[in-house]
Amino acid sequence: MTDDYCSPGAEERAQIIRRLLDAQPSVSPTYFYDRTGSRLFEVIAVLDEYYPTATEHAILRRHAADIAAAAGPRAVLAEPGAGSCEKVRHLLPAIAPERYVALDVSAEFLESALQSLRRDFPHIAMTAAAADISLPLPPLPAGRRLWFYPGSSIGNFSPEQARSLLSEWRAHGGDDCALLIGIDLVKDTALLDAAYNDALGVTAAFNLNLLRHLNRLIGSDFRPQQWEHVAFYNAAAARIEMHLRAREALAVRWDSPPGSGLADGRRFAAGDLLHTENSYKYSLQGADALLRSAGFDDVRVWTDERGWFGVFLASAG
Repeated sequence: MTDDYCSPGAEERAQIIRRLLDAQPSVSPTYFYDRTGSRLFEVIAVLDEYYPTATEHAILRRHAADIAAAAGPRAVLAEPGAGSCEKVRHLLPAIAPERYVALDVSAEFLESALQSLRRDFPHIAMTAAAADISLPLPPLPAGRRLWFYPGSSIGNFSPEQARSLLSEWRAHGGDDCALLIGIDLVKDTALLDAAYNDALGVTAAFNLNLLRHLNRLIGSDFRPQQWEHVAFYNAAAARIEMHLRAREALAVRWDSPPGSGLADGRRFAAGDLLHTENSYKYSLQGADALLRSAGFDDVRVWTDERGWFGVFLASAG
């Protein structure tokens, strides 16, 4: 199968390998999203156990008019990490931007997702741009901008990383930009654990697919059957942690860039963990403080009746 990503350059490969060689090995969750990973996540989003998507959709549907009124007219609606572009459907009629810009690492997946949106909203110009949102974003069309970052994807970053990322978007968008962001809230541990350990094993398949993607990216020989999915809530850090755990003692090899000085593989003992994702959860007060620390102000929030999830609107002005 042909992968839909550009082959990574030497520095990106070196960054991936450095993290694999760390005392506590890890992989950026960015690499979940090859074509297979993107499609698996779309399945996760509709699972009974995975409450964030349905809860956020309900908030956006119910409060779209209020959100649009609070945001004011926007020329450009930009969605980093757009994925399937489904959540923006609830906003486009109310916000009515001149242009919608979808950004994600998988350009092919984005273009496929935009086909349906273009048919339904032919009066809105739409652009797909391949971009790793953890890196500086490419230039975007001029205009009064609303950043749209749903799905509580901000939870994949540590609070310090999240602050840095949102500060960059604040600077990129200028003094008249605004941010509409979904943030998962702290809740019962049993609900959180179930959401990341679904009975059908789709999240496990999503996690294990990361190894197949790494094999294409760095020429490694990970064998997914030698690993198992592990996810749990770390209450002290207020985050879900996802790992892959070695089922047996094993060795993995990869192609380190010439001259990098990096080893061409490492050994893992049975039970060793490869950290693949964090998903931080916030209180309402903590989320407000995060947005203000990134340079946004006038923070408003809409939540569901159970208080499981929050959609926050914050302005830069």
